[in-house]
Amino acid sequence: MSTDYKFEGWLGKDKSSANGKMVWGEYKPKPFADEDVDIEVECCGICGSDLHTLRSDWGPSNYPVVVGHEVVGKVARVGKDVKHVKVGDRVGVGAQSRSCLKTDCYECANGYEQQCKQKEKADTYNTVLPDGSSTYGGFANYTRIQGHWAIPIPKGLPSNEAAPALCGGVTIYAPLRNNGCGPGKKVGIVGIGGIGHFGILFAKALGADEVVAISRSASKKEDAMKLGADKFIATDEDKDWATHHQNSLDLIVSTVSSPKMPLSQYLGLLKFRGQFIQIGAPGDSLPAISAFNLIANEVKLGGSQTGSVEDIKEMMDLMVSKKIKAWIQNRPLKEANKAIVDMDHGQARYRYCLINEEHGGQL
Repeated sequence: MSTDYKFEGWLGKDKSSANGKMVWGEYKPKPFADEDVDIEVECCGICGSDLHTLRSDWGPSNYPVVVGHEVVGKVARVGKDVKHVKVGDRVGVGAQSRSCLKTDCYECANGYEQQCKQKEKADTYNTVLPDGSSTYGGFANYTRIQGHWAIPIPKGLPSNEAAPALCGGVTIYAPLRNNGCGPGKKVGIVGIGGIGHFGILFAKALGADEVVAISRSASKKEDAMKLGADKFIATDEDKDWATHHQNSLDLIVSTVSSPKMPLSQYLGLLKFRGQFIQIGAPGDSLPAISAFNLIANEVKLGGSQTGSVEDIKEMMDLMVSKKIKAWIQNRPLKEANKAIVDMDHGQARYRYCLINEEHGGQL
């Protein structure tokens, strides 16, 4: 079956594309399969992963790449095996767009399809599939994904607010929800950026007794308090912060990673059997810690990567029911090069969303 539309997008052709040098052009998506869905892109959030991929920070990228994995739009084409959506439905896709979904795959069979370890698994962009074709993301007019990952967007959630939540939001929603954030808990969020700002919003919405925003400086304190934080720690400015807040938190989720981050002091903020969950994943390594940082208070150090389809659905339902308003700044898709440079310079407050006006997106 042929289509009357072409797949065109912002192509990153080499590492310099991260400096605002993507080029608009046509590309060939994977062959359409019975399990697939094409999405006419209305909007797409900008994620830090996009910049890391354009720069090949996590290993050589499969240039040319079309990044963008926070995509919302209308279904343009549906494979015959896809039953839960139809042409014209508003759907979204996050960081993953394909998994094996086989019953003998532990992750897929148990609702962790985002962690599928089989060769069929694919990220929404920059994955070479078994047939030699590649996946391409949402800095484009259309994107092609496995239908399982086409997630209906609930009524009451604007497209430009849903899109950045599909990766940035669920990346912190899942570890909060899966590690006990709720009434009776005191929660710390390290890093008040695109993902961290979602963390404050979600921790409050999940009912945490206290949410503590943690950053190097107090420059974002006012914003953090407006988002709902109860306390703010500026680690480079607050004298004796580690001692003053010792044994005060049940759960910490860290959105940042650096060899210089005060990880030992962060672990000291945890109560007995508290948990520290790392989700920030740039190219740098974490600092070394002593075994006694874990043993003395029986704390747990763990990690989390995005979320499942059910996690995303649950998160979006929470956004609607609790009237959660993420801080989103709209940028036109045609100005994607300028937007990624601004994102890299830390100008987003707190998440950019590219709007495709040609497909009905509203700035």
